[in-house]
Amino acid sequence: MTHTKPRVFATCDIGDALNILRGKGYDLEVYPSPEAPPKSLIVEKVKSGIDGLITTLRDPIDAEVFAASPGALKVVAQYAVGFDNINRADANRFKIPFTNTADVLTEATAEFAFFLLGALARKLWSAERLTRENRWGYWHPYLPFLGDEVTGKTVAVIGTGRIGLAMIKKCTGFDMNILCFDPAYENRDYIHAIQEMKDLRFQRGISRERTTIRYTSLHEALSSADFISLHVPLLREGESSTPTYHLINETTLRMMKPNAMIVNTARGPIVDENALAKALRENWIAGAALDVYETEPLPANSPLRDPTIADRCRLLPHFASAARITRLSSDPEKGMAGRCIQGLLDVLEGNYSGDITKMPYVVNKEAFAKS
Repeated sequence: MTHTKPRVFATCDIGDALNILRGKGYDLEVYPSPEAPPKSLIVEKVKSGIDGLITTLRDPIDAEVFAASPGALKVVAQYAVGFDNINRADANRFKIPFTNTADVLTEATAEFAFFLLGALARKLWSAERLTRENRWGYWHPYLPFLGDEVTGKTVAVIGTGRIGLAMIKKCTGFDMNILCFDPAYENRDYIHAIQEMKDLRFQRGISRERTTIRYTSLHEALSSADFISLHVPLLREGESSTPTYHLINETTLRMMKPNAMIVNTARGPIVDENALAKALRENWIAGAALDVYETEPLPANSPLRDPTIADRCRLLPHFASAARITRLSSDPEKGMAGRCIQGLLDVLEGNYSGDITKMPYVVNKEAFAKS
């Protein structure tokens, strides 16, 4: 049977943005369950001759998937900024472009990281549990516990890409001193602009004390900060000269101050979870909040579930970008769904004169560059 419009399989429902494809007459099939489809089903759909595949971080996309295509598969559109689930080398070998949804979740993720930082510092979970369990029997200046202020403290922003820079902007509003570390690239123009803003706030009496921002070493950032927020991509040994896999490990955790707290909204494997659980149990650091994990969903036997550290370890379900506009808007300038669909359409409809290297949402442009 000949299809006049491309066939697309989506491994999950990404909302009304899919109506863009339906409106164009595309042959669209959406996996109906909220759980991820088995890999065997994805292979089966690719083997059946689909033109486009919409995926999420839950879906392993590698040579087995690419090799199943009878030559029909033209694009994999990833509904995420990350693409750890897609084997880039395999995609390049089979000459199949894949896209992602960078930029549109920047502010949502950064504000979530900041909210986690504040919730951790002010012990909101412990306080609410006290109230809900009807154990709040008196008011006292410092019993049963105190949280800590965020305003005026020092935060280390590890990774100064889009989300890291957005986090810096939010920390600036709370008059925080900011230490920056990035293993690959330093955006000194942005940091200079933030320092000018900080100086102006102080000069005009908006801030009571002068605060600073600067790049520094990883050791100084970790050893000097009250809060550490992680925003680096996941890069393993052999993938980069500056790998980030287990960047936070027993050695780096021991660099931190006993009252320091760490937040991870980047990628789970950046943190050695066994080392982090040990650091919390033995009070090397004061707290941690995580939205991403080495294995997702978080296994029942994870050391992070240890009840002895529950009051100091906040665990969220990969939730940072889960805001209505960010997740579901059909506008590619605002929503992950819209950008995912636009990336797919750019390839399938030959936008940018069919030049994949000019398509803004294609990740692996190197596979299509002219030699």
